Amino acid sequence: MTEPVSTALAPPALALGDGSAAYDAAVDRAREESWATRLFDRDVTLWSADPRVGAAVADRLGWLDAPGHFAAQTPALEGFGDGIVAAGFTTAIVAGMGGSSLAPDVLHRTFGSQDGYLALRILDSTDPAFVAATVDDLEPIKTLTLVASKSGTTTEPNAFLADAWARAHASLDAVGHHAYETPGAVIAAITDPGKSLEAMDHHDDFREVFLNPSDIGGRYSALTYVGLVPASLIGIDLDALLASAAAMLGACREPDPDANPGLSLGLAIGTLAAAGRDKLTFLADDEIGSFGAWLEQLIAESTGKHGVGIVPVDMEPVGSVESYGPDRAFVRLTLAGAADDGRDALADALAAAGHPVIRIDLADPIDLGAEFIRWEVATAFAGAVLGIDPFDQPNVEEAKNLTRERLAAAERGESPDVPPPPLAEGDGLALYGDAALRLTSSDGGVVGELARHLARRKSNAYLAIQAFIAPTSERDAAFARIRSLLRDRTGRATTAGYGPRFLHSTGQLHKGGAPIGWFLQLTADHPADREIPGWPYTFGQLIDAQAAGDLAAIESHDLPILRVHLGADPDAGLAALERALVAALDQTPEG
Repeated sequence: MTEPVSTALAPPALALGDGSAAYDAAVDRAREESWATRLFDRDVTLWSADPRVGAAVADRLGWLDAPGHFAAQTPALEGFGDGIVAAGFTTAIVAGMGGSSLAPDVLHRTFGSQDGYLALRILDSTDPAFVAATVDDLEPIKTLTLVASKSGTTTEPNAFLADAWARAHASLDAVGHHAYETPGAVIAAITDPGKSLEAMDHHDDFREVFLNPSDIGGRYSALTYVGLVPASLIGIDLDALLASAAAMLGACREPDPDANPGLSLGLAIGTLAAAGRDKLTFLADDEIGSFGAWLEQLIAESTGKHGVGIVPVDMEPVGSVESYGPDRAFVRLTLAGAADDGRDALADALAAAGHPVIRIDLADPIDLGAEFIRWEVATAFAGAVLGIDPFDQPNVEEAKNLTRERLAAAERGESPDVPPPPLAEGDGLALYGDAALRLTSSDGGVVGELARHLARRKSNAYLAIQAFIAPTSERDAAFARIRSLLRDRTGRATTAGYGPRFLHSTGQLHKGGAPIGWFLQLTADHPADREIPGWPYTFGQLIDAQAAGDLAAIESHDLPILRVHLGADPDAGLAALERALVAALDQTPEG
């Protein structure tokens, strides 16, 4: 085992512009009130004097113990990974959502699979085309499916489990006698003990079950079995990763906020958001760029509630200084030796123009262990600054409940609700509006309806693309172009996420944060739908119900949302949408 690579534990470099005075005042308060000490003493009054809130918070602070607790588990974890390789497995699939899939994805995209270890795929979309693309070219009895669900009741992982079980069963039947007596031999699970495990079908037959401490929430679980089991399967040095995290945890005990790498960051992003610079924009080197998706969930779900929040802006294409409005703050994440692709120059220019810029430097990719901790600590303190509980998610269930209602109707054999007629159709697109759009008429066609929707953005809005379609690199590129177009023509920050995965990430912020979101939902047909074995509905029906549930939830908060149905060919539909948006922006006042 290699020695852990030392990581820079210094506080981030802060150039906060007009946010400096508020930050300095927060530093004084945090010093006088011993915030750092109180965090590690589990003093729940940091967040609320309400004993009910305090009790809930007390049950969500186990992440502070994770680096030490799981360091003792590394021999067993590495033995598990080596044993899976020795058993002849070639690929592992992480089947989970949100906090259960984002950390494994970051680790795999950053480190890849080491020689002799498994290939890794992330299954976190219910789009039938994506499920097929992820699993159908693999040999089931050589593929380990790792089902990750904190509650054990999350719909998507359980659907993936049903699919994996059926494929493994069919494969075992096809080969006849085999060393595996049950499909469970190619399935492992990560969940909480007790009812969570018991809720999972076939749990007694799984090859392995990893039970996480129940006092660690999903978005704070990167350095638990959620991240470490997949890391063991791709050959990451777990000792070095956890040593990096432990060193950062120790540095975050520093009582002086200015010298504390997590507390200083939390005070900065919290005070900036409170002052209106609530669009926290990540400028990360490509080699560590996937870290932003994990940060996105941590920050959005933790802070976006009770009408406040920090809007994380991840993977927005780099623009000119003039592209960014006065509601922005920036985080420049660098990795030693990486090409900056102009991000350093942009960060310098942004700071010179008065935008707050926070700089964090990583010496080695293994420093991500430390960054997981730094940002968990920072987000906890940002919640204290904003006066909210950063460990709950009061609005997450809204879209889920509306989705369940639609699925329950399908299970009863009822016909799906007939949608209202489209507001406009053309060029392969069909547009469906919320009540505010439906109650007024327009004869401007697709372009006119998009222009009407664009005119509803607020001065401090973020423009959110919610794509309930299968993720591909080509669609990533299309979203990047559309985001650049919208940002540069409107001056607003943009976000983009694939559904239903974003429901477990930024969905809380969309409904519970400041009511400033502007939403463009994308859906598509399913020419090749896929059954969920033993379930009364298909993957296509599931993702359609999830899209409908989320639209209804956002509409119930009186937020502007427009659905664009892309038809049977989502790529052609995205191209048509891009053309229509260009024309619509020509009809819409800028700014």
